[in-house]
Amino acid sequence: MRMTGRPGRTGKGASQAGAGDLLELVRSGRATTRGALQQATGLSRATVGQRLDRLFRAGWLREGAGGPVDSPLGGRPSITLEFDDSHAVVLAADLDTRHARAAVLTLTGELLAERAGTLVIEDGPDAVLGELGGWFAGLLERAGQSVDDVCGIGLAVPGPVDSETGRVVQPPMMPGWDGYDIRGRLARAFTERTGAPAVPVLVDNDANLMAYGEQRTGYPDCSAFVLVKVSTGIGAGVVVDGSVYRGIDGGAGDIGHIRVGAEALCRCGSYGCLAAVASGGAVARRLAEAGVSASSGSDVRGLLADGHPEATALAREAGRRVGDVLATVVTLLNPGVLMIAGDLAGTPFLTGVRELLYQRALPRSTAHLDVVTSRLGERAGLVGAGALVVEHLYAPERVEERLSALGV
Repeated sequence: MRMTGRPGRTGKGASQAGAGDLLELVRSGRATTRGALQQATGLSRATVGQRLDRLFRAGWLREGAGGPVDSPLGGRPSITLEFDDSHAVVLAADLDTRHARAAVLTLTGELLAERAGTLVIEDGPDAVLGELGGWFAGLLERAGQSVDDVCGIGLAVPGPVDSETGRVVQPPMMPGWDGYDIRGRLARAFTERTGAPAVPVLVDNDANLMAYGEQRTGYPDCSAFVLVKVSTGIGAGVVVDGSVYRGIDGGAGDIGHIRVGAEALCRCGSYGCLAAVASGGAVARRLAEAGVSASSGSDVRGLLADGHPEATALAREAGRRVGDVLATVVTLLNPGVLMIAGDLAGTPFLTGVRELLYQRALPRSTAHLDVVTSRLGERAGLVGAGALVVEHLYAPERVEERLSALGV
């Protein structure tokens, strides 16, 4: 589950490239020796050495094995440089409407400890985030990590998020959370449960972070990647050129509230939304009306795993409805990968998606499209949340701030 560094940016001139830029070059794999760093930045050997020394003293870089000898005259092999992912850990959590999953991860996305259980989003942010603080304390103990090792917390939530503030914006499935200071409350909860100093908390939509985790680990070369999560609700995450596309205030990808002409009442208060007729929650309601015990997307997933005939038929029908909408999405974005994830992401639903998608979309839009299911499964949001924290904390401009704060 190792993740690559984020896509490299345009190199800076010699007077501008700092320790953060060198670290980014190493993390991305674009320059992993001192000589390569000199060539990429135009910095002198002495200046590269001084800036690398700060990264070594912080514990963020280490020397690896010697690389190949480039000179035909022979000589000593170049010593490679590696990002040292052992100097800190990240905490991550993924909230659904009635369940949650949390983990301790390395800086390269490996899970060290994990917990899943019931957390009801309707209980409100104070209670839910307070409980998460306790989960994190237990997970650190299980992973054998100190609270001082934690560099940040990432959180995935089932609603639109303003990435500047970390607050959800009019979330249909999160009553009582609109505009709430999620970052501040989770940071306090972690401190209250562990005694640790405050750490940065980053929040994003669950489909965004699932897409980010899946793209980075499984499809790093895909420049346009779309993930559709179909569980209690429906949402999409879009990754373009290695970065999550969020829109101007976090509302991008909210395809569950596209009107599809039906009369069903949606949780958002409108009629005819896609989520009202094709989500796991919608399928569960139709099953319940037919006398089948189901109240959520996770219940539908269990029935599908058992081969329940009515659940299978309804999941395929839901897939056709979603596929009809995705024909427009694919035509607009022209992705290389369309991934289906969530409670309904099985063969019946995927079959329905493909039926309508390929029927309605232009052949030009689907000629180079792979329609697949999740690789990371229920851990995708955790991996994406962890990656969000790492890319934030080790961005070049933030590296300089953090090194100065460490006194190196």
